[in-house]
Amino acid sequence: MDPQPLQIAISDGESVSALLYLADKTNRAGTTVILGHGAGANQLHPFMRLFASGLAERGFDVLTFNFQYMEQGRRVPDPKAKLEACYLSVIEAARKHKKLKGNRVVIGGKSMGGRIASQVAALDCGGLTPLSNTASNSSRKSNPQVSSSPGDIAGLVFLGYPLHPPGKPDKLRDAHLPQITAPMLFVQGSRDAFGTPEELRATIKKHHLPATLHIVKGGDHSLKIPKALGIPQGEVYASTMDKTAAWLKAP
Repeated sequence: MDPQPLQIAISDGESVSALLYLADKTNRAGTTVILGHGAGANQLHPFMRLFASGLAERGFDVLTFNFQYMEQGRRVPDPKAKLEACYLSVIEAARKHKKLKGNRVVIGGKSMGGRIASQVAALDCGGLTPLSNTASNSSRKSNPQVSSSPGDIAGLVFLGYPLHPPGKPDKLRDAHLPQITAPMLFVQGSRDAFGTPEELRATIKKHHLPATLHIVKGGDHSLKIPKALGIPQGEVYASTMDKTAAWLKAP
């Protein structure tokens, strides 16, 4: 099924385009997965379309969108606060959409889109249910699976988390992560220049994060593997989506 085009109003009077990939009515998990794009490509990039449609085929309603700078044809990402405000508006639109009402909400995205989702999840205000004030925080930390609360962020999915700029492992983007109490899934290539699995493991351990790490062997920042491994790239992506779907469906 082709995705449904949407226009989402942003708080400053602007709007961005979005695409809603609905799961089949006979196979709906009751979860909306919101995916933000990376810094250099919009929601129409093949990677975004592949994962959005793939997760929809696996029973999840998926919403992708453009950040404002990309919507307006600019190359340089907006300031942090504007990116976060845009993501917050998309979350609010998803919660109000008639076909998505009552769904649990999982946020995340590719690279920068996932990082902005994590920053939004770390906020204690701005339209989100304060994650740090929920009664089930302690149980979430001991059981890093998806929450069942429909009024909160149920989880986060990172498709290549940019832990640091390439070649600058000392410039970590992890200071806000301890504020997140929702369970997290990090899908990371073993060759990711923005953060290796070993670096992510250390970050998860250091901050005691309620996180699961799925490693794509041989994968780069876009989870692409070398042809020398002899494994079709499509199989790698399909397996990754299967793992993501299983995590999302875990009790």
